[in-house]
Amino acid sequence: MPRAAECRAGCLLDPLPPPAKLTPRQPVPALSLPTVAGPTWTLGANPPAHFTLIVFYRGLHCPVCRGYLSELNRLHADFTARGVEVFVASSDGAERAAQAVRDWGLSNLTVGHGLPIDEARRWGLYVSSSRGKTSLGIDEPARFSEPGVFLVRADGTLYWASVQTMQFARPHFDEMLKAIDFVLKNDYPARG
Repeated sequence: MPRAAECRAGCLLDPLPPPAKLTPRQPVPALSLPTVAGPTWTLGANPPAHFTLIVFYRGLHCPVCRGYLSELNRLHADFTARGVEVFVASSDGAERAAQAVRDWGLSNLTVGHGLPIDEARRWGLYVSSSRGKTSLGIDEPARFSEPGVFLVRADGTLYWASVQTMQFARPHFDEMLKAIDFVLKNDYPARG
């Protein structure tokens, strides 16, 4: 099995099955993770009025994630005002997730940690292997999930999803807010 230092070209530590393909209007996988704040967060335990926005991020090592989640933290109240619960999570352990909350100023967000790689795959997320230190000087974990954004209806079915193979070109939260306004006003159905 190759070591992380030998994986500069992006090789996998060992083979993984392809990510699952989630389908709109169908139930999403179960999700229950510990949070930085302490209690375990479970999808559907306290259904929101309309949607749950789940944002999977790469981890503390990702400078793009920092900016992305900082923007979500700033807009958190706008989502909750629309009946949208917000949850973010990564494969990072508790220490790294807590550091992200502190260093990135994510005081408004519920941040989960310890997303198992097999669970990430069930959510359709891509998985990468470490290439060492990032531009922030932080080591990447041996394996971590790539980003994904999911809008889940209160009944636990998928409304909308966007999955990335790397950290760039993610959906904009301000555009999501406008889309949610349109969806709620027009009772717009999930597509795809």
